[in-house]
Amino acid sequence: MTPLRYLRALGGIMLRELFRFVHQRERFISALVRPLVWLFIFAAGFRSTLGVAIIPPYETYILYEVYITPGLIGMIQLFNGMQSSLSMVYDREMGSMKTLLISPLPRGYLLVCKLLAGVLVSLLQAYAFLVIAGLSGVDIPLSGYISVLPALILSGLMLGGLGLLMSSFIKQLENFAGVMNFVIFPLFFLSTALYPLWKMEESSPWLHGLAGINPFSQAVEMIRFALYGQVNPYAIAYTTVAMLIFVVAAIVGYNPSRGMMQRKTGAP
Repeated sequence: MTPLRYLRALGGIMLRELFRFVHQRERFISALVRPLVWLFIFAAGFRSTLGVAIIPPYETYILYEVYITPGLIGMIQLFNGMQSSLSMVYDREMGSMKTLLISPLPRGYLLVCKLLAGVLVSLLQAYAFLVIAGLSGVDIPLSGYISVLPALILSGLMLGGLGLLMSSFIKQLENFAGVMNFVIFPLFFLSTALYPLWKMEESSPWLHGLAGINPFSQAVEMIRFALYGQVNPYAIAYTTVAMLIFVVAAIVGYNPSRGMMQRKTGAP
């Protein structure tokens, strides 16, 4: 296999995912409406209770809408990762991935291509949300639109890898919705996406501990720092390790000789 064939496979998978996303306008609209509802309705209610929040390392008080914006970006990427995995379950059984997975190209490479395609779609959704939030009055530095890009790529890879890992365990589409909700809601609500970590510690020490080890929390913190031109080394390292674990586990899960695919489908 020549490098050109690998590049053609990557380009084909990414273009297919992009065209699918463009033609599914309801997917794009739903991806934006959900976080915007949280931003303008949920935040309005919580401003009266939290009032203001602290974004380290500035130690300055800001509006709650500004605080939760990175968390809502993480929400977009989380739901996109799960939706990409849903399409993977379908494609693996009846779509293009069924053919690609038996092609001469390594399965691991094809899965990484699918993961990168999902990240590309999540970036489009995240930046569309950032533009709308900025036009609506949320204070986002212009430099933040650029500095947040590496953080969005890394968090998208981590959450997409988690989705791929889930799809390796699920054979039927009917089972995916329940499992997806079982993963999405604990990840999102047991994180710093909506509440500061110090606020959780005041209310419940064990919730504070769970939020601290939640990889989604660290992804949100990484985005939060990057959006304001700062670097959080711990969050970057934690998210990177989680991403590697999820991606490697997903590749093993899709390996017919060692992973879950053999147990579920009996593939040779």
